[in-house]
Amino acid sequence: MTTLAPTKHSQLVIKLSVGFFFIINLIWLGMPFVMALLWSLVDPEHPWSFPDILPPVLSFGRWELVWETTSLKEALFNSYTVAPTVALLTLALAMPTAYAFGRLSFRGKRIAEMLTLIPMVIPPMILAIVFSAVLFDYGISEPFISIVIAHTVLALPYAIRILSAGFSSVPQDLIEACADMGTGRWGTFRHAYFPMLKPSLLASLIFCLVISIEDFNMAYVLGAPDFITVPTILYSFLGYSFIRPDAAVVSLILVIPNVILMLIIERLLKGNYLSQSTGKG
Repeated sequence: MTTLAPTKHSQLVIKLSVGFFFIINLIWLGMPFVMALLWSLVDPEHPWSFPDILPPVLSFGRWELVWETTSLKEALFNSYTVAPTVALLTLALAMPTAYAFGRLSFRGKRIAEMLTLIPMVIPPMILAIVFSAVLFDYGISEPFISIVIAHTVLALPYAIRILSAGFSSVPQDLIEACADMGTGRWGTFRHAYFPMLKPSLLASLIFCLVISIEDFNMAYVLGAPDFITVPTILYSFLGYSFIRPDAAVVSLILVIPNVILMLIIERLLKGNYLSQSTGKG
């Protein structure tokens, strides 16, 4: 089969498309990040206002001020305590369902797969209100437990989807070879499933961390005002006492770890672990 070499016209179209995409992303993503960084570095003693194009003085004084005078320490502790708990619990609950979706054939499978996506299509604030009522009826009033349960439900659809793809990528002949060698269920999982599931497990873990860390609705409805997280403290800074440099500091503290985690997810999925299969899935 012969392939046609790209013409000068098609090359120009490709270059223009890539350039346009780059410019749009720079404006859409890069400019807000740069502005937040500049606002976070505005010196408390030298405000930034019109007609100054750039802050007159840059310093980390605003970071120190926010760290010392707000509840940011408590919010960080709460967020990064809830998130790992949610990630581990979500993986434990998602594994059986992901295995069924990835390896088994049964009646109603497509419907079951669609039902697992329901938390993704319902507005988060509505879910938060429903959860607050349900958990109250069951006598669960501890904010930490309530938020962990709510975040787990939010993260489950993503974990199930990613893990089911990982399970389906395991070659059937590898599983049969392990069975022929008498390795048992644990040995089959260790030697056949686990090596192929590593990328999807890590990606699911990080995805759950990101979802939990950045959630505001559940944390606010189920935890505020006694249990604060980084998103809830950020939204409090955006209220009537809005101070732009303080909000910029907290937004960067919220965004930067999530961006790093998402880059790790992209690196894991970029390797296309599904292509590691050498036999029939």
